Amino acid sequence: MREKTVRHATAIAVALTGIVLLASALAGCQRASDRYSKYSDSLFDVFDTLITVTAYTQSEQEFDSYAAIVRSRFRELHRLYDIYHDYAGMNNVKTINDNAGVRPVEVNREIIDLLLFAKDWYKRTGGKTNIAMGAVLRIWHDYREEGQDDPENAELPPMEDLLEAAKHTDIDKVVIDAENSTVYLADPEMSLDIGAVAKGYATEIVAREIAEAGLKSGVIGSGGNIRTIGRPLDGVRERWGVGIQNPDESIVPDERNILDVIFINDSSVASSGNYMRYYVVDGRVLHHIIDPATLMPVDYYKAVTVMTDHAGAADFLSTTLFLLPYEQSRALAESLDEVEAIWVMPDGEVEATDGMKAIMRSHGASGASAR
Repeated sequence: MREKTVRHATAIAVALTGIVLLASALAGCQRASDRYSKYSDSLFDVFDTLITVTAYTQSEQEFDSYAAIVRSRFRELHRLYDIYHDYAGMNNVKTINDNAGVRPVEVNREIIDLLLFAKDWYKRTGGKTNIAMGAVLRIWHDYREEGQDDPENAELPPMEDLLEAAKHTDIDKVVIDAENSTVYLADPEMSLDIGAVAKGYATEIVAREIAEAGLKSGVIGSGGNIRTIGRPLDGVRERWGVGIQNPDESIVPDERNILDVIFINDSSVASSGNYMRYYVVDGRVLHHIIDPATLMPVDYYKAVTVMTDHAGAADFLSTTLFLLPYEQSRALAESLDEVEAIWVMPDGEVEATDGMKAIMRSHGASGASAR
């Protein structure tokens, strides 16, 4: 269902994601500027999540042109990055997996670029977030689905099955020929799972394309990712306010459930948490973020949020930082340029990098001044 908001700033919530975009920074006059009006659109049929786009434009017709790009490109990228479904006339990531150990698969450049991006960040960050973990993650996915469908009979995956699958996760066997635009999985038992990066990477592509098309002020939300373009042209604020979900509260989008607010422009925010996708076995909550060392869900944090300039990097890094003990996690975040992070500990204590504190409401930041 289409929603358009003119001269009226409502909150745009990204359902079940850990992030809420606050349209008015929780305070202040709620009106658009004299030249720009605010419009919103939603998309529900891609990446298994709610995609939202909000923008300040000079006309509804102008907004519709950007929304059309968002809808078209997200649907195309969803098909390209899908690991579960085939599409007529298209080689996608599932096609690569289906041909593991058989042949190189010629694919769209956007798949090549995503895989190269993920391999580069894997090497830069110590190898915790591995797109070649598909064999392991598929087992967890199947047991999680069965456990959600039949909670009374929910089970842990047998460790022997996980250990066997882990033998087939060598990222160096993901052979990418960028010149010929082919991908070959050299191990016939391996498969790609790009869930830790695909939505964010797709969001970055779409954000850049609508900015290049002329959008000056907008936000895209995709699952646990927010990507802002420019500043809010509402005549009031200089920065967008992004609310971070309190992992101890309901994940129903509501400003009352936020832990804190950060204020950004031309940046991306992504969260990973133990409260998003999970199932329960004998009273134990088992979430979807799996440590490649133990092959089990990690329990270092309730949630990790990352802010940086690229939505794909924010998505990838929120998972990576979630997988590392705090001292290592913080050291990694602080070693990377233009990366800030928040950690919510198991006891609810909140830690943040100094740069993140500078843009957090709890440390005095607001949307009233530019970053």
